[in-house]
Amino acid sequence: MSSLETDILAQLIGNKHELLVQLRDAGRRQLELIEAGDMTQLLRLLSSKQRVLGGLQDVERRIDPFRGQNPDQRIWRTPAERDRCSQMSAQCELLLAEVVEGEKRGEARLTSHQDRTAAQLELAQHASQARAAYVDLAPASAYGHLDLSSES
Repeated sequence: MSSLETDILAQLIGNKHELLVQLRDAGRRQLELIEAGDMTQLLRLLSSKQRVLGGLQDVERRIDPFRGQNPDQRIWRTPAERDRCSQMSAQCELLLAEVVEGEKRGEARLTSHQDRTAAQLELAQHASQARAAYVDLAPASAYGHLDLSSES
């Protein structure tokens, strides 16, 4: 049995689906790491996501020649194969929307985390400045003074 062009398309759509599932799952883990404040693991995860995104870009480039085709003119082995590929493609669209939404949530949570950290640092800086000002203004007797002079 010879390979049809649609066999290649179905394989590419399957690859795309698999990569999008990986991205969705990584996005969920990303949110957990942001909430936990584990930036070391977050950076590792982002690095692995970058590789998955590279794979997805490669698959998208390989799908490009099919985009200009009329779907009704493609030759499939069976109508079931066509339906399966169509359903997988629709699932890919849903997964992509889920990935994008997850990225938006992750960005918002990371921004919120950064804002909280910045506020804590600012509060600590103000406390340090207040302490320094208090030390500078407090009379020496406030620290306890020992008179070592002797009067006979």
